[in-house]
Amino acid sequence: MAVLEIEKLCKRYEKFALQNVSFRVEEGHIVGFIGRNGAGKTTVLKSLLHFVMPDSGEVRFFGQDFSVHEQAVKQKIGFVSGGVRFYPKKKLHTIAEVTSRFYPNWDDTAFKAYLQRFSLDLEKTPEMLSEGMKVKFSLALALSHRAELLILDEPTSGLDPVSRAELLEEFLKLQKEGVSILFSTHIISDLEKCADDIVYISNGRILAVAPLQSFLESYRAVSFASAAEVQPFRGCLIGLTEEKRGCSALLTDADAQRLKIPAAPADLEQIMVHLERQACV
Repeated sequence: MAVLEIEKLCKRYEKFALQNVSFRVEEGHIVGFIGRNGAGKTTVLKSLLHFVMPDSGEVRFFGQDFSVHEQAVKQKIGFVSGGVRFYPKKKLHTIAEVTSRFYPNWDDTAFKAYLQRFSLDLEKTPEMLSEGMKVKFSLALALSHRAELLILDEPTSGLDPVSRAELLEEFLKLQKEGVSILFSTHIISDLEKCADDIVYISNGRILAVAPLQSFLESYRAVSFASAAEVQPFRGCLIGLTEEKRGCSALLTDADAQRLKIPAAPADLEQIMVHLERQACV
């Protein structure tokens, strides 16, 4: 069952447009939303929740049209943005008390359990927290009204590697508890550690929606020592890139097998770099 369905979402600005964005988030899945800076990730996420109003398209959460059931749906969703800013000098217990008033389903017992799980001290203020702890506090607030779907905009942005690893572990724990997660990121290595599926956007258009593993298996990475080696295969290569010692490119798995070119498995970062380079040619 899908917890989120988006069909032909459009939003136009003077110099940028989302164009017929469509994808789904299945119940219990972690979905990574990827694309280079400026590709439209944040615009999509904000359009889903009417932080900005889309020009057209349909958004359904838990089978309900968001434009009709906005207030009810928001009770089941948690939204967290990387670099979140709270009132810096207010104590955490004050922020939590104010937040709880917006949610009839607020569960104070659950909130206290998340505080303990995330090692959060309610007597501290946001300015006393690290960036990682601020994100964890946001998660505690989002989950304590029994959110079934988390929508996270660059939640690991600005975090050190250890804090990012801890946060990804929390995502996996939450998934086991039945929470679905959609999160945008440009830190590709994070996705390979926890995502089930990926949604790839480029210049306002969706390039791919697929299970992560099948997406990885659909491409192969190839390297050439010289331009002469490239020539016989140039028509099949994706995003040919010059490097210090030769050049590299992608091939579809089908082309790699058909042409019998020595090729290696491609990781998500390689695929994204070469696809983006191809799109810019």
